[in-house]
Amino acid sequence: MRRLNLIFLLTVSFLSCFSQEKRDTVFFKSKNFTGYYSETKEQPLFVEYVVNHCTVGGASRKGMNFYKNDSIHTADNADYYKNVWDKGHLVPAASQNCTKQSIKETFSFLNCALQHQRLNQGVWKHLEEYERGLSLDFNVRIQVEVVFQTNQRLSTGALIPSGFYKTIFLDNKKVLKYYFPNKPPKYKNYNDYIIYAESGRNR
Repeated sequence: MRRLNLIFLLTVSFLSCFSQEKRDTVFFKSKNFTGYYSETKEQPLFVEYVVNHCTVGGASRKGMNFYKNDSIHTADNADYYKNVWDKGHLVPAASQNCTKQSIKETFSFLNCALQHQRLNQGVWKHLEEYERGLSLDFNVRIQVEVVFQTNQRLSTGALIPSGFYKTIFLDNKKVLKYYFPNKPPKYKNYNDYIIYAESGRNR
């Protein structure tokens, strides 16, 4: 009987460890965006969203903080404490400001990347404002891919992205693609980061 109990306990212990193993890629979906997250990197890999910017009577993000997901292991506040890395929204809150709930969805750590503060608060922010301007005349769909070319991790565990690709689709047609290294921007204008533009489009 003791032997059976020991085997049972070892089996439960093994299954418990196995179930807690971090996953390289996990698909997630909210009402307004979808993406892939890496539990091993503790960072998002990819997100896709449509700009739902409400120019009149938009909801406020006041008082909102990032929150963790119950079923996916993510980074947390400790990864962003007293360093140069902002909690970079990949899906901007201001691009989902039609309701309080749609804004709240963007505050999930699934949508949060370690982004250099000068990039996040500078040229990246300006490009997000440009996207919202485009949404007045087009159906704007955005894809963001997070790039990892080094193994540089924080002491808290999260892997630091090396850069970000952002692709803009207007009325479901690929128009512009950018690449931003994850460091203080060399240029102030987001057009200087274009790596693809639709032929004939005025920049």
